[in-house]
Amino acid sequence: MLIGSYSGRLSPKRRTAVPKKFLEELGNTFIIAKWYEGCLVIVGKSLWEALLERVSPKGTVVTGPVRDTDRFILGSAFELNPDGQGRIIIPAGLATYGNLSEKIIFLGLRDRVEVWDEEEWARREKEISSHAAELIEKLAQKNDKS
Repeated sequence: MLIGSYSGRLSPKRRTAVPKKFLEELGNTFIIAKWYEGCLVIVGKSLWEALLERVSPKGTVVTGPVRDTDRFILGSAFELNPDGQGRIIIPAGLATYGNLSEKIIFLGLRDRVEVWDEEEWARREKEISSHAAELIEKLAQKNDKS
């Protein structure tokens, strides 16, 4: 399972080392793409289809929102193979989208890894922390209705 947070560095040529713990779970080939809230997502190739199914289920009528979700995620996706030291080069368009600076954060979130600019993640984490109790209450209410 992909869990925890790790600091990383992004070189001027957009090279970074994926945390070893995550590499073990992701495998030799993984997908990187745009994700929500301005971060990137990394998913092992074997779990890519399952993640897509959660955001754009198969068999769904190809409505505007479905097409836009496909464009946003699939249109930005790249297949990557880390080198022998676990390093990857983040494609320029993705680095720009994520507003990535030299300091980045890798967040393990069960079946995926999010990549954030460190300053942006600090802001986002503070916001989430300030509403954590409300978030869990909303989830509990939703589960009670199911």
